Amino acid sequence: MATIVYHINKKTGVTYAYESTAYWDKEKQQSRAKRTCIGRVDPLTKQIVPNRPRKKPVTTAGKAKKGPVPITMTARSFYGATYFFDWIGRVTGVTEDLRTCFPDTWRQILSIIYYLILEDRNPLSRFPRWAATHLHPHGSPISSQRSSELFAAITEADRQCFFKLQGKRRMEKEYLAYDSTSVSSYSKCLKQVRYGKNKDHEPLAQINLALLFGQQSRLPFYYRKLAGNIPDVKTLTRLLADMNTLGYRKIKVVLDRGFYSAANINELYRQHLKFLIGAKLSLQLVKTNLDKVRDTMRSWPHYSQNYQLYAYSLPMSWEYTEDRPNKGDTIKEGRRLYLHLYYAPDRALEDEKAFNSRLASLQDELLSNQRQPEHEKLYDRYFEVKQTPVRGLKVIAKEGALAEAKRNYGYFALLSNDVKDPIEALAIYRRKDLVEKAFDNLKERLNLRRLAVSSEQSLDGKLFVQFVALIYLSYITGKMQETNLFKDYTLQDVLDEFDVIECFAIPGQQLQVGEITKRLVELYQKFTVGPPASLQ
Repeated sequence: MATIVYHINKKTGVTYAYESTAYWDKEKQQSRAKRTCIGRVDPLTKQIVPNRPRKKPVTTAGKAKKGPVPITMTARSFYGATYFFDWIGRVTGVTEDLRTCFPDTWRQILSIIYYLILEDRNPLSRFPRWAATHLHPHGSPISSQRSSELFAAITEADRQCFFKLQGKRRMEKEYLAYDSTSVSSYSKCLKQVRYGKNKDHEPLAQINLALLFGQQSRLPFYYRKLAGNIPDVKTLTRLLADMNTLGYRKIKVVLDRGFYSAANINELYRQHLKFLIGAKLSLQLVKTNLDKVRDTMRSWPHYSQNYQLYAYSLPMSWEYTEDRPNKGDTIKEGRRLYLHLYYAPDRALEDEKAFNSRLASLQDELLSNQRQPEHEKLYDRYFEVKQTPVRGLKVIAKEGALAEAKRNYGYFALLSNDVKDPIEALAIYRRKDLVEKAFDNLKERLNLRRLAVSSEQSLDGKLFVQFVALIYLSYITGKMQETNLFKDYTLQDVLDEFDVIECFAIPGQQLQVGEITKRLVELYQKFTVGPPASLQ
């Protein structure tokens, strides 16, 4: 009688289910078991995900041929960029992890990734045209219908498997920048499309995308799709729960001030995580302490020539609270916290210009009687509006409120329970712009400015493929920054340079690589890649 047994792969952490059938071994005179793998266990639902049916191998005389697929037709194709992407896939572990999590479709996924990176903003309907002139992992055209089916077949278990494997390759001690962006959509079929405000405070039908990015590796390794009406501040707790599910508990996070709330800070302390987060000057904790050192901090001993600003740090105690429903009580105690304060003269001028422009816009709205509901608090804070029969509408600025705002031109603040030095904290925080650049790559180069799918399954799969493509783009831009290549090249320039190298395939012979100039050899070497040569 067959029974189900489970086995955990120590290398990947994936739990597999086997059908075990007992039988008697006459030679060894003992009971034995024959096991057949029937699938892997979903880590969330604990249900068995059956193996996909595999294609039967092409056989000769009843036996499958080993080794690479032989060349069956003569063809000349572009190869230089493919060779470059293959190398990135090996050094980042992406190719190996895709092969592990998607044993049947990893080549198709890689081919679509290569296309998305090379064909800037072109739709997937043009993939067959590109595939006709390029050597790529799958080797065959993929129609729009086939790509949609591929996206829909990517399951949550597959994605979590990839996140877990990629996360193990990242350094646990590095800071992880976390941020979110919005992607607009007019689809009526996507449940999470909701009206919300984008980063420019414009109301749009959208979904939100949250991204976790390693600051030292300069590579993304996790993302989440959220409903479009969920604000940033409400997403952090869910992220921390996801990190626990993936087995990462010793992470350090960098967050902008949109994620600040007392509940989020308490949750970070509760999970014993290190954090660095931006803080608004209007917070009582910041405002009170800034007033105490406002004059002291703007002195030469606190000036940084590298950053051209003044930096000051204050150790303090956070009033930590934690409700314990099971015990029916609440923990209240002090936790270590560092408040880092900064004053940048250049930023003060920018803040003043921006504030005056905002005031002029608010005043025009009041005088033209075109008040915006979201600006009501600002009207009340900075203006007094009077209406008289003789003089009509009169808008008077509140000098006291304007003077209070002026006092804070050029100041900003960070909070951390880990970094003591204000300059070190600033350096870590400024590297968070890697996430902003990643969002730009997703929206512009990888064609995610607007969603163009008709089902939840296709959306989830397409987002995943675009996320993996972002790993390649992030690796390339990171290396270009390290080697100062941006002085002479754009990202597109580098890809175009590599994409001119051809290969020539002849049945029964090794792949021949075309001519490579000295300039291209040097460009490959900038990425620590040896130039392509003829393959056996």
